[in-house]
Amino acid sequence: MTDSVYKVIEVIGSSATSWEDAAKVALDTVAASLEDLRIAEVVEQDMKIEGGKIAAYRTKIRVSFRYHAE
Repeated sequence: MTDSVYKVIEVIGSSATSWEDAAKVALDTVAASLEDLRIAEVVEQDMKIEGGKIAAYRTKIRVSFRYHAE
């Protein structure tokens, strides 16, 4: 195995449907602009409440990807 370096970022996705959809929104958005994604880990889940009802599900994910020196 060759030596490698990975960078880790956290992003938050939101969805009116579910935490799973919120995680997918976050990952799909990150995947559109980064290469060599390796791991996505759910860090936190919460809900936005409006008028006593759930307005949105939010999922924070930690994503790692291979770092390529410029």
